[in-house]
Amino acid sequence: MNAAIEIEDRKRVGRAVGITIVVLTLLVVLAALWQTDSHPRTDDATVRVNYITVIPEVSGLLVSLPVKDNQHVKKGDLLFEIDCRPYDYDLQQALANQTLLESQIGDEKRRIAAEGSAVDAARAGVQSSRTGVQSAASNIDASAATVARAQAAASSAEAQLALATANLGRIEPLLAKQYVTFEQVDQARTAVRVAKESFNEAQATALQARAQQEQAAAAKAAAEAGVSQAQARLGQAVHTVDTLDTLIAQRAILATKVQDAELNVERCRIIAPFDGYVTNLNISEGAYAHPGTPMFTLLDMRNWFVIANYRESKLKYMKPGMHADIYLMGHPDHRYSGTIESIGYGVLPEDAGVSEGLPDVDRTLNWVHLSARFPVRIHVDNPDPQAFRMGETAVSIIR
Repeated sequence: MNAAIEIEDRKRVGRAVGITIVVLTLLVVLAALWQTDSHPRTDDATVRVNYITVIPEVSGLLVSLPVKDNQHVKKGDLLFEIDCRPYDYDLQQALANQTLLESQIGDEKRRIAAEGSAVDAARAGVQSSRTGVQSAASNIDASAATVARAQAAASSAEAQLALATANLGRIEPLLAKQYVTFEQVDQARTAVRVAKESFNEAQATALQARAQQEQAAAAKAAAEAGVSQAQARLGQAVHTVDTLDTLIAQRAILATKVQDAELNVERCRIIAPFDGYVTNLNISEGAYAHPGTPMFTLLDMRNWFVIANYRESKLKYMKPGMHADIYLMGHPDHRYSGTIESIGYGVLPEDAGVSEGLPDVDRTLNWVHLSARFPVRIHVDNPDPQAFRMGETAVSIIR
């Protein structure tokens, strides 16, 4: 009886232990599933870093190559140098052409200033000639008035002469009859002589006034001719005045050539734009550099990233800014911190074929669907430059 009870108790304990084990197993599985869903993990991750391909922009002989493959360089260090003598010659020629142009502009300015002075002198000549015409016109008017006065004086003198002659003619016959005295006859004769002299003087004055009038008219004609000549000289002077537009326009062209030559000289010395490592260096000094031909690659050591490929079903648990733990395959015992920077929005589908503008879908049914993987870019917060390498395998866990 006791043995049966003992056996029954053992069975009960066994069932309880079995149930406990099953429950614990289920709890462990559920915890693992929860942990896997809430903290996605993948070992399909690689270490990445931004990089640039160092390419020369000018051609020439490589005269200096102070860096070596896999060497660490700092920002501002010389990477390589190309023989810059041909570009120095081009720069000196461009500067000389620029100086020559400025000299030509200076000479043209002086010549144009002289032409401007000639224009000013021609304008002054025109004004002077016009003033001469006005003065000659005034002289003609004055001469006309003088002629009129002289003619009036001559007419008056002629009338006085006629009167004196008539008086003498009446008095002389009376002298024989002694009706008049000799003194009266002499006075009459004297009056005739005086009147004749006054008449002659008035005629001379009138002739002189007419001559002056003719001279004034000739002076006016000469002044008018001078105006025409001065106008012609002014037109010729204005026509010969040049401008600096053509030479000034060449300034920008020559300045551009100087800047281009200076830029080519600067391009002969290539310096590191950031701290990094030189890689894929396979040339030596003495090689000939060609524009567009890569020389080597420079890895940017300032920012390290891990590109982790997560299944599409895990992306719902991720968003930018979340924390991530990173382990390197070469240093699995060290944990690095990271932050999700971005999540990829597109990958190339496996059935990406296109036929005549329509998707080419294979008419088969796959019973097992494989999840697509999308790249998640994780920025490493505390990278170790000695441990991190481009393309290194990593493991990432999202927290």
